[in-house]
Amino acid sequence: MSEVREFTAQGMAMRTAAILFLFVIIFTGLLSSAYLWTKPAIEASENEEKMKLVDEVLPRADYDNALLTDTLTLPPTPELGLSDPSIAYRARKGGQPVAIIVEAVAPDGYAGKIRLLVAVRASGQVAGVRVTRHKETPGLGDYIEIKKDKNKAQPWITQFTGMSLATVADKDWKLRKDGGRLDYHAGATVTPRAIAKAVHKAVHWIDASRDRLFTQGAAQ
Repeated sequence: MSEVREFTAQGMAMRTAAILFLFVIIFTGLLSSAYLWTKPAIEASENEEKMKLVDEVLPRADYDNALLTDTLTLPPTPELGLSDPSIAYRARKGGQPVAIIVEAVAPDGYAGKIRLLVAVRASGQVAGVRVTRHKETPGLGDYIEIKKDKNKAQPWITQFTGMSLATVADKDWKLRKDGGRLDYHAGATVTPRAIAKAVHKAVHWIDASRDRLFTQGAAQ
């Protein structure tokens, strides 16, 4: 009798295991299906957010290529303040280089790293700079963000637009307080000083790397 009970218990255990295994397979399949079904929407949303940032530093009317696919993966680049690989976006019109957009980091902000998006035209002029992430003091150093800058007519970050190494001496890529040409808000100089230095370094690196950035792995 004990053998029968043992056999029955084993059978029940096997059935339970089989049911659980089947459940796992079905559940995994449902998750996979849901992921595949939502993946296009997720990617579209991510691309839309990327383009919103790009639009702030380079107007869409300035290029006609698929910017998010004409990219170059950059290795860790100290000149950009980046210790990890990043993506450079290349703008073209009629197949000709228009601008390059890169990420950069100012490592010495008042409250830590300040992440930036920097667009530089093929002519060498800065097309635009935007802060994408920071932890600067609210109400004091956060004017580096356009939406938080009280000067809506001419936000602080737009001072870089139009600057180039050909028209602005290296000594002028600094705050007025440091002998340069960039304005700043009284009481908050560490933050803009860090950004000015990071943008200047990024523009120098792009200028030195321009040919490689536009030709390496160029879209056909």
